[in-house]
Amino acid sequence: MVEKGPVPFFNGLPDNQRPPAIAVTGLSFAYPSGPKVLEQLNFAVQPGETVGLVGPNGAGKTTLFLCLAGVLPLTPGSVRVAGLDPAVSAERKRLPSKVGIIFQNSDDQLFSSTVGDDVAFGPLNLRLAKDEVRARVSDALEQVGLSGFEERVPHHLSGGEKRRAALAGVLAMKPEILLLDEPSIFLDARGRRELLHILREIGGVQLIASHDFDLILESCRRVLLLDQGKLIADGAAEAILGDAALLQAHGLETPYRLR
Repeated sequence: MVEKGPVPFFNGLPDNQRPPAIAVTGLSFAYPSGPKVLEQLNFAVQPGETVGLVGPNGAGKTTLFLCLAGVLPLTPGSVRVAGLDPAVSAERKRLPSKVGIIFQNSDDQLFSSTVGDDVAFGPLNLRLAKDEVRARVSDALEQVGLSGFEERVPHHLSGGEKRRAALAGVLAMKPEILLLDEPSIFLDARGRRELLHILREIGGVQLIASHDFDLILESCRRVLLLDQGKLIADGAAEAILGDAALLQAHGLETPYRLR
């Protein structure tokens, strides 16, 4: 059986003595021939921390995730993730084994003919031994409550099952850091509860972008508020999500539990 959970990049040190799991310094980004989507972002996420990322549509949350995952080109030194600089080619190639990203639409991540093949795709690309790949697939499916789903067709799954299958594909890579983009979208109440339980069990470093503020409050002590590509606020989740004037100024509403 393979070891569960993320493996920290500084194994021998306690969380409070390790460098940040994510360090963003002066990050700006613009798509070709377009305005800036991110502008001079500065923040850090510490080892073991789960942080919420909130903001109106178009705030730049998904673009930020793509920058952290090494998908978009960056200026060297503006981002370090799990000790790696995505702007450096050799370090960017190591990111898939360190950082896992869950997209809003699970269908964007499920493309193989069976769930087992989907979950095995990442480990196979790491050129792991077949026994190790099989062990990782089995372990990841167990973690998300989908043991025995190896031969199921992904697109025949329910919305909640698709979300868990996509998560299993990421967990099979044993990432240190999870980037979750609207993880509760399309889920019913049961699926949402199951997802929240899984995320708590996984632990490690998580950055969760969501309009589901109750999910953020249940899973995150800290929140980053992003709007028009700028970091507007960074602080305690209840303080930021309970500030009606602040949220209203940025097109958001205070969750009922904090009113």
